Amino acid sequence: MYGFEPTDEQKMLIGAIQKYAQKDLRGAAHDADEQGRFPHDVLQRGWELGVLQASIPEAYGGYGDRTAVTGALAAEELAWGDVTGALAVMAPGSFALPILLGGTEDQKRRWLPRLVEGDWRPFAAAVTEPSFDFYSGDLRTSARRENGDYVLRGEKCMVPFAETAEAFLVFARFEDRTQAFILPRDVDGLVIGETDPYLGFGALPMRRVRLEEARLPAENRLGGEAGFDPQPVLASANTAAAALGVGIARAAYEYALAYAKDRQAFGVPIAQKQSIAFMLAEMATEIEAARLLAWEAAWQIDAGKDAFKTSALALTCASDMAMTVTDRAVQILGGHGYIREHPVERWMRSGRGVPLLPGLAAV
Repeated sequence: MYGFEPTDEQKMLIGAIQKYAQKDLRGAAHDADEQGRFPHDVLQRGWELGVLQASIPEAYGGYGDRTAVTGALAAEELAWGDVTGALAVMAPGSFALPILLGGTEDQKRRWLPRLVEGDWRPFAAAVTEPSFDFYSGDLRTSARRENGDYVLRGEKCMVPFAETAEAFLVFARFEDRTQAFILPRDVDGLVIGETDPYLGFGALPMRRVRLEEARLPAENRLGGEAGFDPQPVLASANTAAAALGVGIARAAYEYALAYAKDRQAFGVPIAQKQSIAFMLAEMATEIEAARLLAWEAAWQIDAGKDAFKTSALALTCASDMAMTVTDRAVQILGGHGYIREHPVERWMRSGRGVPLLPGLAAV
């Protein structure tokens, strides 16, 4: 069985992330949401915490070994600060971790050191597609073999930093399997589209990406000619999304709790009113339940078990929970919850998008 006491290293990392989340992400989140981008110096300070670098072995330029539990703990704390900032800081990880999990030795040595050594730079995964029935196990974007190369065709959406990314990891259907392909920016047939306005994640620049017969050499297929098993990568993404959802909800709950203790109605704090007290109790219960599912999925990943089902359950639970908790936070603040002076309306918009997060993060 897994335990619940973090190691000394995890405590140190989480403590550093909490300070960064409070000072940098919280401090910049409102203006970043209005302006559509986090300042680069904020992302750089988040990068210097070394969350991704500590997941990459020394042989590939990092200084640690991957543990999904640590990644889930870090994702929750970053999302508590601001989930959009968390996604921006974690964006290179959505490119790097699948390569670490499923890449060939040559792919790992070629791409991982250039990504983790030095400053934060934009790399991106292109997973999500603009269709109402999108499912990562049955993609419309396709790859085919042609004269020894792979030719990709299709359209992706919600690709972070697409306008500046140095390379993309594109997920596509090949012979009825979900596979991934490393796509350098200068490949012919790569077309960067316009920015779509979204309900949430306003500070994360995301664009559509079209692949118009984009041709790649065979060595750019993740895992080489044999390909790779997508389920561990998808489990990692689901677990990250669940942890991020917990972080959003925890932020909203704590803010609403503090407000309810301070706000007076008929001479007493509204937290003493039964309807508010029950809402707060249910919010806290649901957050704890979702966190435990995310931790279980992360533990299964670290134990080498098949975590695909558990991670999917964690994501489903966290998606429903985040929407419920953030909506109730807005309710508790009443009219104040609906104005942009308070962050709960931003958290509610972000909470609605938790089901979309597996295409944007991994642990």
